[in-house]
Amino acid sequence: MENILIFIAILAVCIGTFFSLTGVLGYIRFPDVYTGLHASGKVSVFGAVLLMVAAISWTPLSLGKGLVLISLVLISGPVVSHALASAAYRIDVPLEQAVRDELKQDELANIQSNQSE
Repeated sequence: MENILIFIAILAVCIGTFFSLTGVLGYIRFPDVYTGLHASGKVSVFGAVLLMVAAISWTPLSLGKGLVLISLVLISGPVVSHALASAAYRIDVPLEQAVRDELKQDELANIQSNQSE
């Protein structure tokens, strides 16, 4: 049984490291902050979860504590990415090759409605 847990841990470390490195590479390679955050936010969370699965299976960390940590990472990862993207948008970091900007359209509509009142 111990050999199976060690095998699961080694496999999870390898796959988790691959996901984490892919997220970093995506953040570096994509043209702007927003697509880079998309790459790192999605992929790196799965990499961190797999690394925690490896820690749960290899160390005496209890399953309950590990599941709490995994759930916190799954909840907080997308929230942090959204907060960073929102902050970048608010300080006018430009969008690279934007097809449409719905937030800018909503802001313009709000300004026009406030001026007509």
